[in-house]
Amino acid sequence: MRTYFDHEKLNVYQVALERNGWVGDLLAATEAKAAAKDQLDRAATSIPLNITKGNGKFSRRDHARFFDIARGSALKAAASLDVLVSRKLTTQTQVVPAKEQLVQIVNMLWDY
Repeated sequence: MRTYFDHEKLNVYQVALERNGWVGDLLAATEAKAAAKDQLDRAATSIPLNITKGNGKFSRRDHARFFDIARGSALKAAASLDVLVSRKLTTQTQVVPAKEQLVQIVNMLWDY
Protein backbone atom coordinates (compact mmCIF):
# COMPACT_ATOMS: atom_id res chain seq x y z
CA MET A 1 0.00 0.00 0.00
CA ARG A 2 1.37 3.40 -0.96
CA THR A 3 1.60 5.91 1.88
CA TYR A 4 0.55 9.50 1.45
CA PHE A 5 0.62 10.74 5.05
CA ASP A 6 2.87 10.21 8.07
CA HIS A 7 0.19 8.48 10.14
CA GLU A 8 -0.03 5.73 7.52
CA LYS A 9 3.53 4.72 8.44
CA LEU A 10 2.61 4.03 12.08
CA ASN A 11 2.33 0.36 13.00
CA VAL A 12 -0.42 1.16 15.51
CA TYR A 13 -2.45 2.81 12.75
CA GLN A 14 -2.09 -0.26 10.51
CA VAL A 15 -3.13 -2.60 13.36
CA ALA A 16 -6.15 -0.38 14.08
CA LEU A 17 -7.20 -0.53 10.41
CA GLU A 18 -6.79 -4.30 10.37
CA ARG A 19 -9.00 -4.52 13.43
CA ASN A 20 -11.62 -2.35 11.75
CA GLY A 21 -11.89 -4.87 8.95
CA TRP A 22 -12.56 -7.59 11.50
CA VAL A 23 -15.17 -5.45 13.25
CA GLY A 24 -16.95 -4.86 9.94
CA ASP A 25 -17.16 -8.61 9.39
CA LEU A 26 -18.48 -9.20 12.92
CA LEU A 27 -21.10 -6.46 12.62
CA ALA A 28 -22.28 -7.81 9.27
CA ALA A 29 -22.56 -11.32 10.70
CA THR A 30 -24.51 -10.19 13.78
CA GLU A 31 -28.10 -9.75 12.70
CA ALA A 32 -29.58 -8.63 16.00
CA LYS A 33 -30.00 -4.95 16.72
CA ALA A 34 -27.98 -3.99 19.77
CA ALA A 35 -26.65 -0.71 21.10
CA ALA A 36 -23.35 -2.47 21.75
CA LYS A 37 -22.95 -3.06 18.01
CA ASP A 38 -23.25 0.66 17.38
CA GLN A 39 -20.86 1.43 20.25
CA LEU A 40 -18.36 -1.09 18.87
CA ASP A 41 -18.60 0.41 15.40
CA ARG A 42 -18.06 3.95 16.68
CA ALA A 43 -15.24 3.00 19.06
CA ALA A 44 -13.43 0.97 16.39
CA THR A 45 -13.73 3.88 13.95
CA SER A 46 -12.52 6.34 16.57
CA ILE A 47 -9.22 4.51 17.15
CA PRO A 48 -7.51 5.16 13.78
CA LEU A 49 -9.14 8.58 13.43
CA ASN A 50 -7.71 9.78 16.75
CA ILE A 51 -4.32 8.21 16.01
CA THR A 52 -4.30 10.23 12.80
CA LYS A 53 -5.38 13.42 14.52
CA GLY A 54 -2.83 13.00 17.31
CA ASN A 55 -0.01 12.22 14.92
CA GLY A 56 -0.74 15.43 13.04
CA LYS A 57 -0.43 17.63 16.13
CA PHE A 58 2.77 19.54 16.78
CA SER A 59 2.55 20.00 20.53
CA ARG A 60 3.36 16.99 22.70
CA ARG A 61 0.33 17.77 24.84
CA ASP A 62 -2.10 17.64 21.89
CA HIS A 63 -0.33 14.60 20.48
CA ALA A 64 -0.71 12.75 23.80
CA ARG A 65 -4.34 13.86 24.25
CA PHE A 66 -5.52 12.31 20.98
CA PHE A 67 -3.52 9.13 21.55
CA ASP A 68 -5.17 8.93 24.98
CA ILE A 69 -8.58 9.25 23.31
CA ALA A 70 -7.61 6.43 20.93
CA ARG A 71 -6.65 4.27 23.94
CA GLY A 72 -10.01 5.01 25.54
CA SER A 73 -11.77 4.02 22.34
CA ALA A 74 -9.85 0.74 22.29
CA LEU A 75 -11.00 0.02 25.84
CA LYS A 76 -14.58 0.93 24.92
CA ALA A 77 -14.39 -1.42 21.94
CA ALA A 78 -13.23 -4.22 24.26
CA ALA A 79 -16.13 -3.56 26.62
CA SER A 80 -18.55 -3.54 23.67
CA LEU A 81 -17.27 -6.98 22.69
CA ASP A 82 -17.84 -8.18 26.26
CA VAL A 83 -21.42 -6.89 26.15
CA LEU A 84 -22.07 -8.67 22.84
CA VAL A 85 -20.74 -11.90 24.35
CA SER A 86 -22.81 -11.47 27.53
CA ARG A 87 -25.94 -11.00 25.41
CA LYS A 88 -25.04 -14.12 23.41
CA LEU A 89 -24.84 -12.17 20.15
CA THR A 90 -21.34 -13.55 19.60
CA THR A 91 -19.04 -15.97 21.40
CA GLN A 92 -15.95 -15.52 23.51
CA THR A 93 -14.03 -17.60 20.99
CA GLN A 94 -15.01 -15.20 18.19
CA VAL A 95 -13.86 -12.09 20.04
CA VAL A 96 -10.49 -13.37 21.28
CA PRO A 97 -8.56 -12.22 18.16
CA ALA A 98 -10.08 -8.74 18.37
CA LYS A 99 -9.34 -8.40 22.08
CA GLU A 100 -5.75 -9.48 21.49
CA GLN A 101 -5.42 -6.77 18.82
CA LEU A 102 -6.97 -4.23 21.19
CA VAL A 103 -4.40 -5.11 23.85
CA GLN A 104 -1.70 -4.65 21.22
CA ILE A 105 -3.13 -1.26 20.20
CA VAL A 106 -3.36 -0.03 23.81
CA ASN A 107 0.22 -1.13 24.50
CA MET A 108 1.50 0.49 21.32
CA LEU A 109 -0.22 3.78 22.16
CA TRP A 110 1.52 3.90 25.56
CA ASP A 111 4.82 4.08 23.70
CA TYR A 112 3.91 7.33 21.89
